[in-house]
Amino acid sequence: MKAHDGIYLDGAWRPATGQDVIEVVDPADERVIATVPAGTAEDVDAAVRAARAALPAWAATPPAERAARLAALRDALAARKDEIAETVTAELGSPPAFSQAVHAGLPIAVAGSYAELAAAHPFEEKVGNSTVFHEPIGVVGAITPWNYPLHQIVAKVAPALAAGCTVVLKPAEDTPLTAQLFAEAVDEAGVPAGVFNLVTGLGPVAGQALAEHPGVDLVSFTGSTAVGRRIAATAGAAIKKVALELGGKSANVILPSADLAKAVNVGVANVMANSGQTCSAWTRMLVHRDHYDEAVELAAAAAAKYGDRIGPLVNAGQRERVAGYIEQGVAEGARLVAGGAESPQERGYFVSPTVLADVTPEMTVAQEEIFGPVLSILRYEDEDDALRIANGTVYGLAGAVWAGDEAEAVAFARRMDTGQVDINGGRFNPLAPFGGYKQSGVGRELGAHGLAEYLQTKSLQF
Repeated sequence: MKAHDGIYLDGAWRPATGQDVIEVVDPADERVIATVPAGTAEDVDAAVRAARAALPAWAATPPAERAARLAALRDALAARKDEIAETVTAELGSPPAFSQAVHAGLPIAVAGSYAELAAAHPFEEKVGNSTVFHEPIGVVGAITPWNYPLHQIVAKVAPALAAGCTVVLKPAEDTPLTAQLFAEAVDEAGVPAGVFNLVTGLGPVAGQALAEHPGVDLVSFTGSTAVGRRIAATAGAAIKKVALELGGKSANVILPSADLAKAVNVGVANVMANSGQTCSAWTRMLVHRDHYDEAVELAAAAAAKYGDRIGPLVNAGQRERVAGYIEQGVAEGARLVAGGAESPQERGYFVSPTVLADVTPEMTVAQEEIFGPVLSILRYEDEDDALRIANGTVYGLAGAVWAGDEAEAVAFARRMDTGQVDINGGRFNPLAPFGGYKQSGVGRELGAHGLAEYLQTKSLQF
């Protein structure tokens, strides 16, 4: 597997200052497929200095020109679509079809959307006797996760560049090869030197250095709530803006009037996508008591069909973590109706598609993010009880509502404490704002709302 042995700094691949490397492991067979530099605090400092030096010229670049660079970036990513998909499959374990359609396809669409937004956004507006300017916030420190490696990079870097910001990216150590492909595409797109910089490295070293750096004006982080809390504390000490997309424990609420079979089957598919490693997955299925037993049977049958259709988890630690949650769920009284904690293969970090029934709201598996192919099914008595359960976690990232009447579903969804709700299986919209309530984060990604995160406002009165 191709890998650069340096960091992308000020428009070129350069040696890292340290000698340590990160081994990239294929989670399907546990082979080391590449190594990349373990960037140091000194590397982060050099990258931030490069971004700082490039900021004035890039911020002053007309929006139409920034849009042209983003369009070129979209095209460069599209030309690498097959290579991107193959790389994600190798370092994340995603099945090839999912890698091609989602891991490669979605970021290309998002990059294109920001090319259009950069050209059309009102960076200047009149408000009474004032002229209001929307200006780039400055240097962005982007720290991205491994579960959707390219999508999360594009969802941060593209709006930052559209806004006129410069960027230092620290990608997840499990999936750095995809980030290197992105840097190649940035270079090919003609983005000026220093506008985008890439430092591969470990979170406690390179990530911490980036979050703490006084030359960074905004830290955009996607990952666990625990790490997000630390980043927010670090940034808060410097009165630095943060954008945090964190954990989730999303509820899939099936109201009595819904098409039960469709709601259950789509709900199971949602949880199993990307091997359950999706922060917005509907991992809690809420079913009325009168339909509960039928829903459990449907879910167990649906999960069984995914036995050989999902990939491994990203690493050994993640596999053990998910297996531990399954065991804890059973120990606390949940009923295992599909899957289980035992690995279905001798090699690779696999977990069987798992369904837990008779889950109650206070159980650990109903409260904590598992981040694996594990569905918990909960019983509710009436709509008020369903709402209490749906809103009864510290998270509020996503969710779903199913009902025979769309208005009924919308009325319920409006009462949910969550940032995004799909009605009767509504399709994902890459232009809609994505982000959470409560401990699922602050700020929004995607579309015009995502662009706004990278802008600050100045008004001149006449």
